[in-house]
Amino acid sequence: MINTPAAGHVRPVIVGATGMVGGYALRYALELPAIERVISVSRRKTGISHPTLDEVLHQDFSDCTGLSQTLAGQNAAVFCLGAYTGAVPEAEMRTITVDYTAEFTRVLRRSSPQASLAFLSGSGADPTGRSRMAFARYKGEAEKALLESGFARLYIFRPAYIYPVKPRKEPNFGYRLLRSVYPVFQLLFPNQVIRADDLARSMVDVIIRTGAGGERVILENPDIRAMVDQNAR
Repeated sequence: MINTPAAGHVRPVIVGATGMVGGYALRYALELPAIERVISVSRRKTGISHPTLDEVLHQDFSDCTGLSQTLAGQNAAVFCLGAYTGAVPEAEMRTITVDYTAEFTRVLRRSSPQASLAFLSGSGADPTGRSRMAFARYKGEAEKALLESGFARLYIFRPAYIYPVKPRKEPNFGYRLLRSVYPVFQLLFPNQVIRADDLARSMVDVIIRTGAGGERVILENPDIRAMVDQNAR
């Protein structure tokens, strides 16, 4: 049986809270009575002040050994660290997507072996490594590493187009185009879009649940939308 824990039970770590999805995840987590304390791990300050928030600045995610004490005693994590396609060179994108994920979760598993993890992947992620798209190969490689890492409760989220909700400077032309046609795109292809705030809430909701036994789930965009609809009832 899986249920929502009592107030002050969950101590989550949110990685990448200065990004779009991570930022929504942090704000949502801070509102929940089930949350005892939230640790945000990022390279820069989030600009959010809250009595239950601890911000930890960490510059080098290729070595997270220094976070061992910070991550000890935590029972959940939401990992949203990533980079947009084209925003950085391909080699750096692989480092961020694969190596940073593997290193952080290695330290998390060692420090808090019972922690549950929600990982922000992407639609089309290919653990076989055969995809021609670098993003799909690297997200798939990160997923494969996580599935082999021993987390008893692991939730891999594969959203399609993430709608930013609030206006922002879009990272590339493709995102500018999708934002401009979003109202029509949403009507024609509802299972190919998800709001950033809805995605973030789903990631937090799934890691705060308690229950016996393990669970390892890959959630495609329609699955995430179904979660949102169910929680809205």
